[in-house]
Amino acid sequence: MGTIAYIQANTNGRLHDAVEPSVSALNRGFLYGDAVYEVWRTYGGVLFAVDEHWKRLRDSAAALDIGVPLTREELVGQIRRTATTFRELTSHEGELYVRFQLTRGSGAIGLDPALADQPDWVVLVQALKIASLAAGRAGMHLSVARQLFRNPPGALNPAWKTGNYLNNLLCLREARSRGCDEVVILGQSGAITEAAVCNVWFVAGDVLATPALDSGLLEGVTRGIVLRKVAARAGLVAREIEVRPELLGSFNECFLTSTTRDIAPVEKIDDHLYDVGQTTIASRLKKAFAEYTEEYSALHAEWRV
Repeated sequence: MGTIAYIQANTNGRLHDAVEPSVSALNRGFLYGDAVYEVWRTYGGVLFAVDEHWKRLRDSAAALDIGVPLTREELVGQIRRTATTFRELTSHEGELYVRFQLTRGSGAIGLDPALADQPDWVVLVQALKIASLAAGRAGMHLSVARQLFRNPPGALNPAWKTGNYLNNLLCLREARSRGCDEVVILGQSGAITEAAVCNVWFVAGDVLATPALDSGLLEGVTRGIVLRKVAARAGLVAREIEVRPELLGSFNECFLTSTTRDIAPVEKIDDHLYDVGQTTIASRLKKAFAEYTEEYSALHAEWRV
């Protein structure tokens, strides 16, 4: 195992180094991916979009019929305990990445969910890391996956944020084999759904376009905030539409949204080039998003960790 920067873990209330084993080898999250999770980040030391992430966690857990053993306030309290210990041990004063993993629990080997005894949960806290672009790139490089499609909503619904990410992982592996940073995954119909860990956006004039949820994708928290709140603040119109690969050359810009990256410009998708830089719509939107997060942090001191 390579060198890992310190990550603070909290398993069912017990604080420990994340490299230390803390759940049973019979845990169903390990055996079957029978789990859900959420990721928060801080802005100014304040957990961002607490309610939005909490709702998605509850919805995902309900879809898998996994009970959430903590209230929202109890979860934030455990995150705060974990973050405080992390800061004490590392002296890190910057922003944090927080992951909450919830599994059905452990039990005898077998697929029957009733074999689990009770849910297990783990909080992970580390310094927020924003991946830097490769030398010479002004934006991310993406490639459309050709070997696999996004699993359809009628199978393992992408709207559930589960602990099974093999579909995303294998699609990303294909794009990385072509030297790209991220992947564009198509649905069974051939329409664009999302990237491996981000939502995809396109710009035509002053209009922002992102694949509609019925294309089969995870409704990103940052996606929703841009769609319903931040776009209008930046004087832009945001729409959900069907986007097919043959339309990629008709857009001026492309960018990704996610919890950790917020708004990340895309320079190219395969052979399609897009505008990047300080004068772009994506740059304007990123400034508006930064203003929104600053206001949120000022209004929600109760979520400081």
